[in-house]
Amino acid sequence: MPNSLSPSLLELIYDAASIRRWNDQINPMDFTELDKQAHKMIIAYVLAKFEEEQAPGSISWLRLIEGGIFEMFHRIVLTDIKPPVFHKMMAEKGHELNCWVLQHLEKQTAPIPGGFRDRMEKHFFDPTYASREKRVLKAAHFLATQWEFNILYKMCPFIKGIEQIRQEIEDQIEDHYDLLGVQKISLGRKTAGFVDLCGQLRFQKRWSQSPRIPATSVLGHMLVVALLSYLALNEVAACEQRLINGFLAALFHDLPEVLTRDITSPIKEAVEGLDGIIKEYERRQMEDRLLPLLPNAWHAEIRYYTLDEFSNRVKNAQGIRSNLSFADLERDYNDGHDMPVDGEIIRCCDHLAAFIEASLSIRHGVSSKHLLEGSERLYAMYEQRQVGTMNFGEVFRHFAPRKNHA
Repeated sequence: MPNSLSPSLLELIYDAASIRRWNDQINPMDFTELDKQAHKMIIAYVLAKFEEEQAPGSISWLRLIEGGIFEMFHRIVLTDIKPPVFHKMMAEKGHELNCWVLQHLEKQTAPIPGGFRDRMEKHFFDPTYASREKRVLKAAHFLATQWEFNILYKMCPFIKGIEQIRQEIEDQIEDHYDLLGVQKISLGRKTAGFVDLCGQLRFQKRWSQSPRIPATSVLGHMLVVALLSYLALNEVAACEQRLINGFLAALFHDLPEVLTRDITSPIKEAVEGLDGIIKEYERRQMEDRLLPLLPNAWHAEIRYYTLDEFSNRVKNAQGIRSNLSFADLERDYNDGHDMPVDGEIIRCCDHLAAFIEASLSIRHGVSSKHLLEGSERLYAMYEQRQVGTMNFGEVFRHFAPRKNHA
């Protein structure tokens, strides 16, 4: 089994889909930790881009991405503790709690190659490590929390204590007003519109034609694919730039679905040429509705991450080269130049996430013909699949329903 994609680590990631947030409040939907963490990372991207515009090179993208992963794992282990209790615990026993969390995560994280575990310890125990990135992540955390809270507040502004919660969140955000992105989002104009659109992907459920446990949204799925891509790229010893691009391209790979909704692969493949029509429609919608919400200087990067999302590609002054082989990236671009993106690995991780979604539900006793047919189709595609040193077949075989093992 690949060290980076161990079953216990993947199951830990999906635990976040079962952790309910705001479960002591009246709310119109299930807010999950997975969705919150996904929204947080998208907001962190926006905040970090504004920081880089002001001071180029001020953000380490790898430390930002890994910090988000470390903090997500930390939060999963501690589950849904009410914020006032959590902050009091961390203020008085933070060091001990962090030690306990890291010990709890030893089995899942120690085998990940490339120094992952060492950097996770630095993130929690060295205040000088990634200090700017931690501040961006903290601001993104409170902005994502505020986005959820605003929905709840409109439902029950009369609930005792809710005004205090509102004030505490606003105070935390005000403490981060030195970040230009926080100011931009707080204005409630264009940038806030982008954050809102991304947040709406919480409402789009995966496998919408089938009951499933745990249910996951398109937004949560995007983060899972980003995490799996990051881990798989560690497994193949990808350079830092491939890790960064792989995570961000995977995080945004389904972004056009906020404008088109989720169209399943069987439908896209049902009629020849239909996938191309859908792609063109997504491209136009992105240009007309989504990109205008972001600064012009960011448009090329978002296009690069979201168009032709499953193609191995590089980008330089001459343009974009697509449809490269994995061997091409390994041989010619593993030094980080020309913005390499491992679209093939992202596609494998996209399918792996879909397969685990179906398989976990079947294991929980909630099945349907859609889940069974989907899992069988994906298993047949990946039972023997390997990309470089990343053996996807082993991971698929572990999560395969018993029927597929025969």
